[in-house]
Amino acid sequence: MASKEEKLSKEIDHQEQKYPGLECEMDPQPLVIRDSYKGTGKLEGKVAIITGGDSGIGRSVAVHYAREGCDVAIVYRSESSDAQKTRSLVEKEGRKCMLFEGDLGHRDFCFKVVKETVKDFGKLNILVNNAAEHHMSEGLHDMDLDVMERTFRSNIFSIFYISKYALEHLKEGDCIINTTSVTSYRGSGHLIDYAATKGAITSFTRSLGSNLAAKKIRVNGVAPGPIWTPLIPATRQDSEEFGENEPLGRPGQPAEVGPAYVFLASEDASYMTGQVIHINGGEVVGA
Repeated sequence: MASKEEKLSKEIDHQEQKYPGLECEMDPQPLVIRDSYKGTGKLEGKVAIITGGDSGIGRSVAVHYAREGCDVAIVYRSESSDAQKTRSLVEKEGRKCMLFEGDLGHRDFCFKVVKETVKDFGKLNILVNNAAEHHMSEGLHDMDLDVMERTFRSNIFSIFYISKYALEHLKEGDCIINTTSVTSYRGSGHLIDYAATKGAITSFTRSLGSNLAAKKIRVNGVAPGPIWTPLIPATRQDSEEFGENEPLGRPGQPAEVGPAYVFLASEDASYMTGQVIHINGGEVVGA
């Protein structure tokens, strides 16, 4: 019998959206969390900041965290309708949710997010660096260098900014989780700048994990493969073929990624730092 995830992947047809895409306009709607997922209080009483938490993987992480007892602050660029939906999903789980609209490429905004989260929630335990953008190009000859610089500012500079400010509040047992990508390991001919930023995130994860080990603050990452998120219909002309070349033969759903972030934020991952979990449909990549 086909799973719900498999059935959803078969329903994906060609569709286009204006960049960066809205989850509320996707067809089919991504699966955010499985009905069968039972929260067990793994993150009870904790507070998390999730960048790019309005949709896609970030939304799934927010809802999973809420079901595990965590209050969350969501950071997003401009997709207010998606952000409001995510807040309603978090509140439906009985947890609090703050929203921050702005550009993480600006360090003052990153400082504001951390400061106001701690002011309102009283603490910070988990930072999920998930926000990112990508822009397809034929190759380096076709790349807009202004767009390339913006991609680096959004994808990797922002992680340095907000992580630095968050560290003032993180204590022993707290953690940082970074979203890297399968492209960090195998590259991407049409996403050269994006893949380079994801490679930087992988190295940042390993380096900061080593740096903070003595303070017992863990730093790990997740490297998703083809996951059905708003960036896909907003950037690809072949969305109906998305993910079909993976060993499992389909794209993944956010609900299949979110639990990994729960694991990495919980005591279950207490002996892990500087590591990356690969959720990519079976593609074997180098370490």
